[in-house]
Amino acid sequence: MRASILSPSRADVAIAVVVTVMTVTPVLVPHRQPWWAVALAALMSVPVLWRRRAILPVGAVVGCATTLLAIAAKSLPHSGALVLLLPYGVLVCTYTFAAADLSRVRRAGGIAGLVAGVAVSLVVPHENLETYRYLLTAIVAAYAVGAGARARRAGRDAEREREARIREERAAAVARERTRIARDMHDIVTHSVGLMVIQAETGPLVVRDHPDKAEAVFEAIAAAGRDAIGQLRLILGALRGSEAPGGPAPARGPQPGLDALSGLLDNARRAGLDVSADVRGEPRRLPSDVDIAAYRIIQEALTNTIRHAGASTVRVGLRWSGDTLDVEVADDGRGGRELREGHGMIGMRERVTACGGRFAVRPGNPGLTVIATLPIG
Repeated sequence: MRASILSPSRADVAIAVVVTVMTVTPVLVPHRQPWWAVALAALMSVPVLWRRRAILPVGAVVGCATTLLAIAAKSLPHSGALVLLLPYGVLVCTYTFAAADLSRVRRAGGIAGLVAGVAVSLVVPHENLETYRYLLTAIVAAYAVGAGARARRAGRDAEREREARIREERAAAVARERTRIARDMHDIVTHSVGLMVIQAETGPLVVRDHPDKAEAVFEAIAAAGRDAIGQLRLILGALRGSEAPGGPAPARGPQPGLDALSGLLDNARRAGLDVSADVRGEPRRLPSDVDIAAYRIIQEALTNTIRHAGASTVRVGLRWSGDTLDVEVADDGRGGRELREGHGMIGMRERVTACGGRFAVRPGNPGLTVIATLPIG
Protein backbone atom coordinates (compact mmCIF):
# COMPACT_ATOMS: atom_id res chain seq x y z
CA MET A 1 0.00 0.00 0.00
CA ARG A 2 2.81 2.43 0.90
CA ALA A 3 4.56 1.76 -2.40
CA SER A 4 1.38 2.56 -4.36
CA ILE A 5 0.88 5.84 -2.47
CA LEU A 6 4.44 6.91 -3.22
CA SER A 7 4.14 5.91 -6.90
CA PRO A 8 1.31 7.95 -8.49
CA SER A 9 0.53 7.72 -12.17
CA ARG A 10 2.05 9.98 -14.80
CA ALA A 11 -1.30 11.72 -15.32
CA ASP A 12 -1.52 12.53 -11.59
CA VAL A 13 2.05 13.86 -11.61
CA ALA A 14 1.26 16.09 -14.61
CA ILE A 15 -1.93 17.42 -12.99
CA ALA A 16 -0.12 18.07 -9.70
CA VAL A 17 2.70 19.93 -11.49
CA VAL A 18 0.26 22.15 -13.42
CA VAL A 19 -1.82 22.91 -10.30
CA THR A 20 1.30 23.64 -8.24
CA VAL A 21 2.75 25.99 -10.85
CA MET A 22 -0.55 27.87 -11.27
CA THR A 23 -1.03 28.16 -7.49
CA VAL A 24 2.49 28.98 -6.30
CA THR A 25 3.43 31.38 -9.11
CA PRO A 26 1.05 34.21 -8.02
CA VAL A 27 2.67 34.33 -4.55
CA LEU A 28 6.14 34.59 -6.05
CA VAL A 29 5.64 36.71 -9.17
CA PRO A 30 5.73 39.70 -9.54
CA HIS A 31 6.08 40.15 -5.74
CA ARG A 32 7.38 37.53 -3.37
CA GLN A 33 5.02 36.99 -0.46
CA PRO A 34 6.03 35.89 3.08
CA TRP A 35 7.29 32.36 3.49
CA TRP A 36 4.13 31.17 5.21
CA ALA A 37 2.03 32.34 2.23
CA VAL A 38 4.30 30.35 -0.09
CA ALA A 39 3.98 27.33 2.23
CA LEU A 40 0.16 27.61 2.22
CA ALA A 41 0.17 27.87 -1.59
CA ALA A 42 2.26 24.70 -1.73
CA LEU A 43 -0.16 22.93 0.63
CA MET A 44 -3.01 24.05 -1.65
CA SER A 45 -1.48 22.25 -4.62
CA VAL A 46 1.25 19.68 -4.00
CA PRO A 47 -0.95 17.16 -2.06
CA VAL A 48 -3.14 16.89 -5.17
CA LEU A 49 -0.54 14.34 -6.31
CA TRP A 50 -1.97 11.76 -3.84
CA ARG A 51 -5.65 12.66 -4.01
CA ARG A 52 -6.74 9.36 -5.65
CA ARG A 53 -5.23 7.27 -2.86
CA ALA A 54 -6.53 9.33 0.08
CA ILE A 55 -9.08 11.84 -1.14
CA LEU A 56 -10.50 12.87 2.25
CA PRO A 57 -7.15 13.58 4.00
CA VAL A 58 -5.77 15.29 0.90
CA GLY A 59 -8.97 17.29 0.49
CA ALA A 60 -8.81 18.35 4.14
CA VAL A 61 -5.21 19.56 3.81
CA VAL A 62 -5.84 21.40 0.53
CA GLY A 63 -9.10 22.89 1.80
CA CYS A 64 -7.67 24.11 5.11
CA ALA A 65 -4.65 25.67 3.39
CA THR A 66 -6.96 27.39 0.87
CA THR A 67 -9.22 28.73 3.63
CA LEU A 68 -6.30 30.08 5.68
CA LEU A 69 -4.73 31.80 2.69
CA ALA A 70 -8.09 33.26 1.65
CA ILE A 71 -8.58 34.72 5.15
CA ALA A 72 -5.05 36.14 5.30
CA ALA A 73 -4.82 37.27 1.66
CA LYS A 74 -6.01 40.87 2.23
CA SER A 75 -3.38 41.40 4.93
CA LEU A 76 -0.52 40.43 2.62
CA PRO A 77 1.65 43.08 0.95
CA HIS A 78 0.72 43.69 -2.67
CA SER A 79 -2.49 41.68 -2.15
CA GLY A 80 -3.92 43.13 -5.36
CA ALA A 81 -1.43 40.98 -7.30
CA LEU A 82 -3.05 37.83 -5.89
CA VAL A 83 -6.07 38.18 -8.16
CA LEU A 84 -4.72 35.21 -10.17
CA LEU A 85 -4.48 33.04 -7.05
CA LEU A 86 -7.40 30.66 -7.67
CA PRO A 87 -8.34 27.46 -5.76
CA TYR A 88 -7.24 25.02 -8.46
CA GLY A 89 -6.35 22.36 -5.89
CA VAL A 90 -9.81 22.55 -4.32
CA LEU A 91 -11.49 22.19 -7.71
CA VAL A 92 -9.37 19.16 -8.65
CA CYS A 93 -10.03 17.53 -5.27
CA THR A 94 -13.74 18.29 -5.57
CA TYR A 95 -13.86 16.54 -8.94
CA THR A 96 -11.96 13.52 -7.61
CA PHE A 97 -14.14 13.38 -4.49
CA ALA A 98 -17.34 13.40 -6.60
CA ALA A 99 -15.96 10.73 -8.93
CA ALA A 100 -14.78 8.40 -6.15
CA ASP A 101 -16.76 5.41 -4.85
CA LEU A 102 -17.29 6.26 -1.18
CA SER A 103 -19.65 5.15 1.52
CA ARG A 104 -22.61 7.38 2.40
CA VAL A 105 -21.04 8.40 5.70
CA ARG A 106 -17.70 9.38 4.13
CA ARG A 107 -19.42 11.23 1.28
CA ALA A 108 -21.68 13.12 3.67
CA GLY A 109 -18.68 14.05 5.84
CA GLY A 110 -16.71 15.21 2.81
CA ILE A 111 -19.58 17.36 1.52
CA ALA A 112 -20.04 18.91 4.97
CA GLY A 113 -16.34 19.74 5.15
CA LEU A 114 -16.37 21.21 1.64
CA VAL A 115 -19.39 23.41 2.38
CA ALA A 116 -17.91 24.59 5.67
CA GLY A 117 -14.56 25.44 4.09
CA VAL A 118 -16.14 27.38 1.22
CA ALA A 119 -18.41 29.27 3.59
CA VAL A 120 -15.54 30.32 5.86
CA SER A 121 -13.40 31.29 2.86
CA LEU A 122 -16.14 33.61 1.60
CA VAL A 123 -17.73 34.98 4.77
CA VAL A 124 -14.71 35.72 6.97
CA PRO A 125 -12.78 37.77 4.35
CA HIS A 126 -16.08 39.54 3.42
CA GLU A 127 -15.84 38.65 -0.26
CA ASN A 128 -18.09 40.42 -2.75
CA LEU A 129 -21.05 38.93 -4.59
CA GLU A 130 -19.06 38.31 -7.75
CA THR A 131 -16.57 36.16 -5.86
CA TYR A 132 -19.45 34.22 -4.30
CA ARG A 133 -20.95 33.56 -7.73
CA TYR A 134 -17.66 32.59 -9.35
CA LEU A 135 -16.41 30.27 -6.60
CA LEU A 136 -19.73 28.50 -6.02
CA THR A 137 -20.28 28.00 -9.76
CA ALA A 138 -16.78 26.55 -10.19
CA ILE A 139 -17.12 24.13 -7.27
CA VAL A 140 -20.62 22.98 -8.26
CA ALA A 141 -19.41 22.44 -11.84
CA ALA A 142 -16.39 20.43 -10.65
CA TYR A 143 -18.61 18.27 -8.44
CA ALA A 144 -21.15 17.74 -11.26
CA VAL A 145 -18.45 16.69 -13.72
CA GLY A 146 -17.02 14.24 -11.16
CA ALA A 147 -20.46 12.81 -10.35
CA GLY A 148 -21.08 12.33 -14.07
CA ALA A 149 -17.79 10.46 -14.42
CA ARG A 150 -18.76 8.22 -11.47
CA ALA A 151 -22.18 7.53 -13.02
CA ARG A 152 -20.60 6.60 -16.35
CA ARG A 153 -18.12 4.31 -14.62
CA ALA A 154 -20.94 2.68 -12.66
CA GLY A 155 -22.85 2.19 -15.91
CA ARG A 156 -19.84 0.53 -17.54
CA ASP A 157 -19.36 -1.70 -14.50
CA ALA A 158 -23.03 -2.65 -14.55
CA GLU A 159 -22.81 -3.44 -18.27
CA ARG A 160 -19.73 -5.63 -17.73
CA GLU A 161 -21.49 -7.40 -14.87
CA ARG A 162 -24.56 -7.96 -17.02
CA GLU A 163 -22.43 -9.36 -19.85
CA ALA A 164 -20.62 -11.65 -17.40
CA ARG A 165 -23.96 -12.84 -16.01
CA ILE A 166 -25.24 -13.51 -19.52
CA ARG A 167 -22.09 -15.51 -20.31
CA GLU A 168 -22.55 -17.51 -17.11
CA GLU A 169 -26.22 -18.15 -17.91
CA ARG A 170 -25.31 -19.27 -21.43
CA ALA A 171 -22.60 -21.56 -20.09
CA ALA A 172 -25.06 -23.00 -17.57
CA ALA A 173 -27.64 -23.51 -20.34
CA VAL A 174 -25.04 -25.29 -22.48
CA ALA A 175 -24.09 -27.49 -19.53
CA ARG A 176 -27.76 -28.33 -18.87
CA GLU A 177 -28.30 -29.12 -22.55
CA ARG A 178 -25.25 -31.38 -22.69
CA THR A 179 -26.42 -33.14 -19.54
CA ARG A 180 -29.84 -33.65 -21.09
CA ILE A 181 -28.28 -34.99 -24.31
CA ALA A 182 -26.00 -37.35 -22.37
CA ARG A 183 -28.96 -38.58 -20.33
CA ASP A 184 -31.07 -39.16 -23.44
CA MET A 185 -28.22 -40.98 -25.20
CA HIS A 186 -27.75 -43.18 -22.14
CA ASP A 187 -31.46 -44.04 -22.07
CA ILE A 188 -31.60 -44.77 -25.79
CA VAL A 189 -28.42 -46.80 -26.02
CA THR A 190 -28.95 -48.85 -22.87
CA HIS A 191 -32.57 -49.63 -23.69
CA SER A 192 -32.30 -50.35 -27.41
CA VAL A 193 -28.92 -52.05 -27.33
CA GLY A 194 -29.93 -54.04 -24.26
CA LEU A 195 -32.99 -55.35 -26.07
CA MET A 196 -30.93 -56.17 -29.15
CA VAL A 197 -28.33 -58.06 -27.12
CA ILE A 198 -30.89 -60.14 -25.24
CA GLN A 199 -32.83 -60.97 -28.40
CA ALA A 200 -29.63 -61.78 -30.28
CA GLU A 201 -28.58 -64.14 -27.47
CA THR A 202 -31.92 -65.95 -27.60
CA GLY A 203 -31.94 -65.99 -31.41
CA PRO A 204 -29.93 -69.23 -31.82
CA LEU A 205 -32.22 -71.04 -29.37
CA VAL A 206 -35.32 -69.85 -31.22
CA VAL A 207 -33.85 -70.83 -34.59
CA ARG A 208 -33.09 -74.31 -33.29
CA ASP A 209 -36.26 -74.98 -31.26
CA HIS A 210 -38.88 -72.70 -32.87
CA PRO A 211 -37.84 -71.89 -36.44
CA ASP A 212 -41.22 -70.38 -37.15
CA LYS A 213 -40.62 -67.67 -34.54
CA ALA A 214 -37.08 -66.81 -35.63
CA GLU A 215 -38.20 -64.21 -38.14
CA ALA A 216 -40.08 -62.28 -35.42
CA VAL A 217 -37.00 -62.26 -33.21
CA PHE A 218 -34.76 -60.84 -35.92
CA GLU A 219 -37.44 -58.32 -36.88
CA ALA A 220 -37.54 -57.19 -33.24
CA ILE A 221 -33.76 -56.73 -33.28
CA ALA A 222 -34.00 -54.67 -36.47
CA ALA A 223 -36.88 -52.58 -35.09
CA ALA A 224 -34.95 -51.80 -31.91
CA GLY A 225 -31.91 -50.80 -33.96
CA ARG A 226 -33.93 -48.57 -36.28
CA ASP A 227 -35.60 -46.87 -33.31
CA ALA A 228 -32.22 -46.27 -31.64
CA ILE A 229 -30.70 -44.89 -34.85
CA GLY A 230 -33.63 -42.49 -35.36
CA GLN A 231 -33.47 -41.09 -31.85
CA LEU A 232 -29.68 -40.84 -31.86
CA ARG A 233 -29.78 -38.88 -35.12
CA LEU A 234 -32.09 -36.33 -33.50
CA ILE A 235 -29.86 -35.98 -30.45
CA LEU A 236 -26.59 -35.83 -32.38
CA GLY A 237 -28.11 -33.27 -34.73
CA ALA A 238 -28.99 -31.09 -31.75
CA LEU A 239 -25.47 -31.57 -30.37
CA ARG A 240 -23.85 -30.51 -33.64
CA GLY A 241 -26.14 -27.48 -33.84
CA SER A 242 -25.35 -26.41 -30.27
CA GLU A 243 -21.63 -26.41 -31.06
CA ALA A 244 -21.97 -24.00 -33.99
CA PRO A 245 -20.70 -20.62 -32.68
CA GLY A 246 -23.10 -17.78 -33.34
CA GLY A 247 -25.41 -20.05 -35.26
CA PRO A 248 -29.14 -20.47 -34.81
CA ALA A 249 -30.47 -22.49 -31.93
CA PRO A 250 -30.57 -26.18 -32.79
CA ALA A 251 -33.92 -27.52 -33.81
CA ARG A 252 -34.97 -30.36 -31.58
CA GLY A 253 -36.89 -33.15 -33.09
CA PRO A 254 -39.89 -34.51 -31.26
CA GLN A 255 -38.90 -36.80 -28.41
CA PRO A 256 -41.05 -39.73 -27.40
CA GLY A 257 -43.61 -39.28 -24.64
CA LEU A 258 -46.33 -41.41 -23.11
CA ASP A 259 -48.06 -41.63 -26.50
CA ALA A 260 -45.19 -43.98 -27.48
CA LEU A 261 -45.58 -46.11 -24.35
CA SER A 262 -47.29 -49.01 -26.11
CA GLY A 263 -44.33 -49.48 -28.45
CA LEU A 264 -41.97 -49.38 -25.48
CA LEU A 265 -43.94 -52.09 -23.69
CA ASP A 266 -44.05 -54.20 -26.84
CA ASN A 267 -40.27 -54.05 -27.06
CA ALA A 268 -40.02 -55.26 -23.48
CA ARG A 269 -42.40 -58.11 -24.25
CA ARG A 270 -40.23 -59.12 -27.22
CA ALA A 271 -37.33 -59.31 -24.80
CA GLY A 272 -39.21 -61.98 -22.86
CA LEU A 273 -40.89 -59.98 -20.11
CA ASP A 274 -44.52 -60.42 -19.14
CA VAL A 275 -45.49 -56.74 -19.07
CA SER A 276 -48.84 -55.41 -17.86
CA ALA A 277 -50.05 -51.82 -17.82
CA ASP A 278 -52.32 -50.35 -15.17
CA VAL A 279 -53.72 -46.88 -15.95
CA ARG A 280 -55.98 -45.16 -13.44
CA GLY A 281 -57.57 -41.74 -13.65
CA GLU A 282 -58.28 -39.55 -16.63
CA PRO A 283 -55.24 -39.04 -18.90
CA ARG A 284 -54.71 -35.52 -20.21
CA ARG A 285 -52.16 -33.44 -22.05
CA LEU A 286 -48.85 -33.10 -20.20
CA PRO A 287 -46.16 -30.42 -20.26
CA SER A 288 -43.48 -31.56 -22.70
CA ASP A 289 -40.76 -31.95 -20.06
CA VAL A 290 -43.02 -34.05 -17.85
CA ASP A 291 -44.19 -36.16 -20.80
CA ILE A 292 -40.61 -36.91 -21.88
CA ALA A 293 -39.51 -37.54 -18.30
CA ALA A 294 -42.31 -40.04 -17.69
CA TYR A 295 -41.43 -41.97 -20.86
CA ARG A 296 -37.69 -41.99 -20.12
CA ILE A 297 -38.25 -43.14 -16.53
CA ILE A 298 -40.32 -46.10 -17.68
CA GLN A 299 -37.79 -46.84 -20.41
CA GLU A 300 -34.86 -46.80 -18.00
CA ALA A 301 -36.71 -48.86 -15.39
CA LEU A 302 -37.57 -51.52 -18.01
CA THR A 303 -33.97 -51.50 -19.25
CA ASN A 304 -32.65 -52.07 -15.73
CA THR A 305 -35.15 -54.88 -15.28
CA ILE A 306 -34.16 -56.58 -18.53
CA ARG A 307 -30.42 -56.26 -18.01
CA HIS A 308 -29.98 -56.74 -14.28
CA ALA A 309 -33.07 -57.93 -12.43
CA GLY A 310 -33.59 -61.37 -13.93
CA ALA A 311 -37.34 -60.73 -13.68
CA SER A 312 -40.13 -62.47 -15.54
CA THR A 313 -43.01 -60.04 -14.94
CA VAL A 314 -43.22 -56.27 -14.81
CA ARG A 315 -46.14 -54.03 -13.95
CA VAL A 316 -46.21 -50.45 -15.26
CA GLY A 317 -48.66 -48.20 -13.46
CA LEU A 318 -49.87 -44.69 -14.30
CA ARG A 319 -52.10 -42.93 -11.79
CA TRP A 320 -53.56 -39.60 -12.88
CA SER A 321 -54.81 -37.22 -10.20
CA GLY A 322 -55.69 -33.55 -10.05
CA ASP A 323 -52.17 -32.13 -10.08
CA THR A 324 -49.78 -35.10 -10.23
CA LEU A 325 -48.97 -38.14 -12.31
CA ASP A 326 -47.60 -41.14 -10.43
CA VAL A 327 -45.41 -43.45 -12.49
CA GLU A 328 -44.65 -46.85 -11.03
CA VAL A 329 -42.62 -49.73 -12.47
CA ALA A 330 -42.48 -52.89 -10.36
CA ASP A 331 -40.78 -56.20 -11.19
CA ASP A 332 -40.38 -59.58 -9.51
CA GLY A 333 -36.62 -59.88 -10.03
CA ARG A 334 -33.70 -59.94 -7.63
CA GLY A 335 -33.25 -56.15 -7.40
CA GLY A 336 -34.45 -56.07 -3.82
CA ARG A 337 -31.51 -58.10 -2.56
CA GLU A 338 -28.83 -55.59 -3.52
CA LEU A 339 -29.87 -52.05 -4.33
CA ARG A 340 -27.05 -50.13 -6.06
CA GLU A 341 -27.68 -46.74 -7.67
CA GLY A 342 -25.92 -46.48 -11.03
CA HIS A 343 -26.02 -43.94 -13.86
CA GLY A 344 -29.51 -44.99 -14.92
CA MET A 345 -30.98 -44.54 -11.46
CA ILE A 346 -29.20 -41.19 -11.06
CA GLY A 347 -30.54 -40.06 -14.43
CA MET A 348 -34.11 -40.94 -13.45
CA ARG A 349 -33.76 -39.04 -10.19
CA GLU A 350 -32.37 -35.97 -12.00
CA ARG A 351 -35.20 -36.01 -14.52
CA VAL A 352 -37.81 -36.08 -11.79
CA THR A 353 -36.05 -33.37 -9.78
CA ALA A 354 -35.78 -31.14 -12.87
CA CYS A 355 -39.57 -31.36 -13.25
CA GLY A 356 -40.10 -30.50 -9.58
CA GLY A 357 -41.28 -33.99 -8.62
CA ARG A 358 -40.30 -36.75 -6.20
CA PHE A 359 -38.47 -39.98 -6.88
CA ALA A 360 -38.16 -43.15 -4.81
CA VAL A 361 -36.91 -46.71 -5.20
CA ARG A 362 -38.43 -49.36 -2.94
CA PRO A 363 -36.80 -52.78 -2.75
CA GLY A 364 -39.22 -55.64 -2.29
CA ASN A 365 -38.91 -59.32 -1.58
CA PRO A 366 -38.49 -60.12 -4.37
CA GLY A 367 -38.26 -57.34 -6.92
CA LEU A 368 -37.86 -53.61 -7.10
CA THR A 369 -40.35 -50.76 -7.49
CA VAL A 370 -39.48 -47.43 -9.06
CA ILE A 371 -41.89 -44.63 -8.18
CA ALA A 372 -41.90 -41.11 -9.63
CA THR A 373 -44.42 -38.38 -8.78
CA LEU A 374 -44.51 -35.68 -11.44
CA PRO A 375 -46.41 -32.36 -11.17
CA ILE A 376 -48.91 -31.76 -13.96
CA GLY A 377 -51.18 -29.09 -12.50
